[in-house]
Amino acid sequence: MGSRWQRTDAPRGDDYDARWKALAASGHDPHGEASFVMRFTPRSVLDAGCGTGRVAIELARRGVAVVGADLDDGMLDAARRKAPQLDWICADLATLELTRRFDVVVMAGNVMIFVEPGTEAVVVARMAAHLEPSGRLIAGFQLGQTLDLDRYDEVATAAGLVLDDRFSTWDGEAFTPGGRYAVSVHRRPAG
Repeated sequence: MGSRWQRTDAPRGDDYDARWKALAASGHDPHGEASFVMRFTPRSVLDAGCGTGRVAIELARRGVAVVGADLDDGMLDAARRKAPQLDWICADLATLELTRRFDVVVMAGNVMIFVEPGTEAVVVARMAAHLEPSGRLIAGFQLGQTLDLDRYDEVATAAGLVLDDRFSTWDGEAFTPGGRYAVSVHRRPAG
């Protein structure tokens, strides 16, 4: 199974990282997603759709046990070069089967709009299966693309998750309907 991402001509590997380096050089904080995740004080995080590892590496720097998973081996090669001590898994999120659970599963970088069409519910269910009780699935993606929030909430509910909160940015700005981006925080119930 593939992904929409693999069919794009988006920059990969070091070229992808160059964008974030340029943003950092201009004064932009490239670690907004990691800062957002840290609000939940996780001990462990699965960075699902981790790409070149930007979020996972920053979370590890902050003391979190992190595993990164992505289908694009070229992106993972860049992650492995930067942080060989971390666990990087090449896998389709729709079939990901790890032997552990996490306090947080984060899907930053529009992961949900790049999965293979028709697998959105399966991907969310697989991510939910990797959550500890009371763990959170945090996903940020552009709206008006291939997935809307009603459908995302529907598949999250079907996976046994409950919506905790929603924001319009990784900086935690309040969500406003009709916006172009959403960061959704769903929780796996404790019992």
